[in-house]
Amino acid sequence: MSSSKATGSRLSTRLSRLLNMVPYFLANPGISAAEAAAELGVNTKQLMSDLNQLWMCGLPGYGPGDLIDLSFSEESIEVTFSAGIDRPLRLTSTEATALLVALRSIADLPGMVDPSAAHSATAKIEAAISGREAEIRAAAPVEAPAVATVRSALARGRALRLVYYSASRDVVSERVVDPIRIVLVDNNSYLQAWCRAAEGVRLFRLDRIEEAAELAEAARPPVDATDESAGLDLFVDDPAVPLARLRIHADLVWVLDQYPMHRVAVHSDGSVEATMRFATLDWMARLLLGFGSGVTVLAPPELVTAVRDRSSAALAAYAELVG
Repeated sequence: MSSSKATGSRLSTRLSRLLNMVPYFLANPGISAAEAAAELGVNTKQLMSDLNQLWMCGLPGYGPGDLIDLSFSEESIEVTFSAGIDRPLRLTSTEATALLVALRSIADLPGMVDPSAAHSATAKIEAAISGREAEIRAAAPVEAPAVATVRSALARGRALRLVYYSASRDVVSERVVDPIRIVLVDNNSYLQAWCRAAEGVRLFRLDRIEEAAELAEAARPPVDATDESAGLDLFVDDPAVPLARLRIHADLVWVLDQYPMHRVAVHSDGSVEATMRFATLDWMARLLLGFGSGVTVLAPPELVTAVRDRSSAALAAYAELVG
């Protein structure tokens, strides 16, 4: 981004903030600078600079009766004359629709937002578009207790004890973690946390957390673990974990986008050769059987044998049933 574009972006952001500050302070008379700065997403120094700028704004003519008038200090801020700027900026129809779509999408993902707040905001935006009073027609979605506990622990900076189902290992485990943040990966929401047992950053899919208990102790993830990109790989290529080599029929290449597979070759018939790490032989065999003849196991030998034996047993059971 060029210097002029960056400057323009900063000025546009500040202008929007200034235009919304007058109705905000009218609705919150006497609020302290620290509280206002926290809610407006700026530091106190920036807020005071904005207030000084706002103090010199108003209607054309800029006489004493036209300028916005404020009484402000770090202890208290109050608007004494709004110069007509007494309502927040209004969204256009396109902006409101885009906001509704985004809000509904993120509200469907566990843990990303408070579902009650999202439900209420959606109703108010819909009412603003239609011009009618906000009416909440249906009950707000109920948040799973484990997900609510995770959000609470994050907000309070507390450690968590989780009971978690790992789909790749097909096991339920209990562990203590230090929450870092909630992230969105491949359209699923995850708790990014430092796992004390694994001594590393791990992602815990929120809809697979069966139980969560907030502990009295503070969360203490290592400093380097709090980097935004830390631990965002769902499946680490650990050589200690068995590696399957598969040949995937051309009609089923979509599985590469659904599972942690690595493409290694593309054949002339459109089929793809890929590898995938797995934790347990039983789980991997069950997964591959679900694809039928669309996926052929090439290695390791024990996985080839497991899939062949299970296929033979299934065919024998079917023959007995229909015979």
